[in-house]
Amino acid sequence: MPEFTLTAEPPLMGLNETFGDMVLRAPADMAIVSIALPLGGEEAALKAIKAAYGVAMPEVGQMATSKGGETLMRMSMDQGFVVFTHPTPDANAIVNAKLKGKAYTTDQTDVWCALELSGATSRDALERICPLDLHDAGFAVGEAKRTMMEHLGTIIARTDTDTWLLMSGSSSAGSFLHAIETSIKNVS
Repeated sequence: MPEFTLTAEPPLMGLNETFGDMVLRAPADMAIVSIALPLGGEEAALKAIKAAYGVAMPEVGQMATSKGGETLMRMSMDQGFVVFTHPTPDANAIVNAKLKGKAYTTDQTDVWCALELSGATSRDALERICPLDLHDAGFAVGEAKRTMMEHLGTIIARTDTDTWLLMSGSSSAGSFLHAIETSIKNVS
């Protein structure tokens, strides 16, 4: 009987495409861990986050980056994400150890697929499928918001002037990629 070995890998692993001035890629070794603030323990959890990462948990809809390169995204009053480069499947243990059990953590790496879109006309491509105002006054660098793109739940984060991190459910990675690529092709 043959032996099989299963190897986990991100659904869009290795994607790196160029369309005119835009680059669409899947970030390598990206780990995503959710942080939930416990009821009645919010203050202790926020202190643990600041001690662990050297930056305070940002306001809802904002991001903050630690000196170590981890990005904290606050998605609601009591929930956020830590996004960082980590190649092995123990991201939750890393975050939980840093927070010393003061917050609830859950590894979300396999739940999300991620794309990074960059380039001078990247906003033009995203505006076609994203209902949010993506102009500087409506969506500044350092913001992260939940929205819908082509009927798919999405988190969009502006990481630089012309760079966007897009996250959607890994179960619909192919549809998400198709929607982004089609929009890019329509403006390039």
